[in-house]
Amino acid sequence: MAENITAESVRVHLDDLVLSSSHVEEFLHELAVAAAADLSSSAQDVSCSVTVVRRKKAATAGSSDAHALAMDELQYAFNDGPCLSALRENATVHVPDLETEHRWPEYVAAVNHSVLGSMLAVPFPGGGEFQAALNVYSARRHAFSGEAIGRAESFAVQGSSSLRLALRIAQLTDARDDLAAAMVSRTTINLAAGAIMAQNRCSQETAMAILKRASSTRNIKLRDLAASVIASVTDNPTVTTHFDV
Repeated sequence: MAENITAESVRVHLDDLVLSSSHVEEFLHELAVAAAADLSSSAQDVSCSVTVVRRKKAATAGSSDAHALAMDELQYAFNDGPCLSALRENATVHVPDLETEHRWPEYVAAVNHSVLGSMLAVPFPGGGEFQAALNVYSARRHAFSGEAIGRAESFAVQGSSSLRLALRIAQLTDARDDLAAAMVSRTTINLAAGAIMAQNRCSQETAMAILKRASSTRNIKLRDLAASVIASVTDNPTVTTHFDV
């Protein structure tokens, strides 16, 4: 029963983090910090990080400290290592003793064994919507018992829904920002076309053709050219558009 209460408290805490974080990077940092706090013990402190695959490229999205980030970056440099294997195989990868580890030889040879003795890489259940893994680092060899591995896997399970929600919110935010940028660009171009129509007493189609031809000839982006046209016909060179997204 105590385990269920602990698991539920982790889930609730992470859900609260999603709601209180101002952006996804803040949540992912807090997620890594929460993992480190939950998986550390009186006998040892661990460092944690969260790796997320975006556009088929893995990157550290949050870390509890600089040590975890450095260990992650080393894996990405070799495109190989425990975390990347966990993501590719969708299975927990346990490195009990780095000194005797024969997988990923280049990565293992490059790691400073005085600061890293063992580690875990646990994939977050994502249901195909995303790929992410929790990395747990310890300076001690054989730091992770079966119980410790189970706790890390339980944390990943409990955190998966919060992580999925945070990444979905980030995706929607990116889409909103892209839409806002597109609307600003479209409005700027329309305003410039209107200025050209007024100056040349021509149709909107002709004004757009003039803009596009000038953009191509001068090798300037259409929006940038439109902005310069607006600036040339107004006393306020920083004219902006206003709308709600």
